[in-house]
Amino acid sequence: MSDPVEDEVFVLTVNGTLHEVACDRDASLLHVLRNRLGLAGSRFGCGVGLCGACFVLIDGHPTPSCDTPIWSAHGHSVVTVEGLGGAAGLHPVQQAFLDEQAAQCGYCVSGVLISAAALLADRPQPTEADVVAALDRNLCRCGVQRRMVRAVLRAADESRRP
Repeated sequence: MSDPVEDEVFVLTVNGTLHEVACDRDASLLHVLRNRLGLAGSRFGCGVGLCGACFVLIDGHPTPSCDTPIWSAHGHSVVTVEGLGGAAGLHPVQQAFLDEQAAQCGYCVSGVLISAAALLADRPQPTEADVVAALDRNLCRCGVQRRMVRAVLRAADESRRP
């Protein structure tokens, strides 16, 4: 019989707040976010990083949190869908999704918003092809992809206005 594995302490900044989390080193970042930190916006979808429902930003890059072990997030900055907006209100892409009614069931939307926010941070004036490519890893079963693309383009347009 093997000895029980002791928890390790991992430090990460989530939505601007420093957290120390004691857990098994192989716990998924998604598990820690949802079950330890109470941030339920990221969803469990496929469990192997292929559907995008669990996407978060790690140091600004969209990353599947379901198959990211907590040890690999140690010392990094993580932004969840809850952290996209700020004191001033919703992130422009969140507002555009509301304005365009770009969500149906909502299961995939948190991951799509993360991918869209990363795109706009990297390329503030994307083309339609840029948006389609950026959202390609996010699966949506409801068929609202066209509205999602329109919402991201709207967010880009809105951010240009003074």
